[in-house]
Amino acid sequence: MKNRILTLMIALSLGATVTSCKDKAKEAEATTAEPVAETVATADTYKVDVDSSTIEWKGAKPTGEHFGTISITSGELSAEGNTIESGKFTIDMKSIVALDLEGDKKQNLEAHLKGTVEGKEGDFFNINEFPTATFEVTGLTTNDANKTMLSGNLTLKGIKKNVSFPVTVSTTENTLSLVSETFAIDRTQWGVNFGSKSVFDNLGDKFIDDDIILTVKLKATK
Repeated sequence: MKNRILTLMIALSLGATVTSCKDKAKEAEATTAEPVAETVATADTYKVDVDSSTIEWKGAKPTGEHFGTISITSGELSAEGNTIESGKFTIDMKSIVALDLEGDKKQNLEAHLKGTVEGKEGDFFNINEFPTATFEVTGLTTNDANKTMLSGNLTLKGIKKNVSFPVTVSTTENTLSLVSETFAIDRTQWGVNFGSKSVFDNLGDKFIDDDIILTVKLKATK
């Protein structure tokens, strides 16, 4: 009886943990692309510091998860105080790195994600055809929870969708820092369908979650 109670408590604890993780990574709904925000004359322009800017990613499947980073290769943001008015940054898809693996396993996963394995080019990001992705700012709003939401058109694998996610923006005299909360995008909205049980039938437990978990960390200077 004690063992059954203990097992139930562990299950409930794990369930709460999973729910908590999902709550912290709200999905950014992909919608139709919107007009790009225009720079106002009074805004300051900040150039993205590519050495201090990155996107952290995480993907999961029933047997575990992988995580790593992608580099931001260029970009500019215009802001008045802590309010971003417009901007764009470019993501180097060739820079995908897996940080949870080493050796051949690391190289194999990175090659599969990049699409540099013959016959598997289109499984994930196909960097030979789509070497970069872009994010173009379409607006900055405050939601009902009083969180600052950055909206923009994310172009990935040639598909452009608008997404919104919560950010914290701070500026000093010469610098701008933008850090997002952890959020998720549904990769299938950008044609990244490999292992998706929402696209393919009869995968059993061999599927990969549709959600990619992301955190954007960006620094820029005047």
